[in-house]
Amino acid sequence: MSTAGPNPSIGLTTISRTVASLAVGVVHTVERAVVGEARMRTARGNAWEAVCADRARADRRAELDRLVAELAAARRQRERQPVS
Repeated sequence: MSTAGPNPSIGLTTISRTVASLAVGVVHTVERAVVGEARMRTARGNAWEAVCADRARADRRAELDRLVAELAAARRQRERQPVS
């Protein structure tokens, strides 16, 4: 009686994982060669871009809020003036 388990076989999922892994490696290598080490995207770079985008959105929102407040003040001013 043998205690060895079933023979591991190469299935479709094993092949597709291998192909995907190789493809990621190739893309990564090509990106390094084309873009260069200094311009490679990193998690830190992505996080900093997200922070900058959030700040830019906040600045635009503050500017819009300021403009709306100015328009509301101008409208109140117009409504207070008597009609001649």
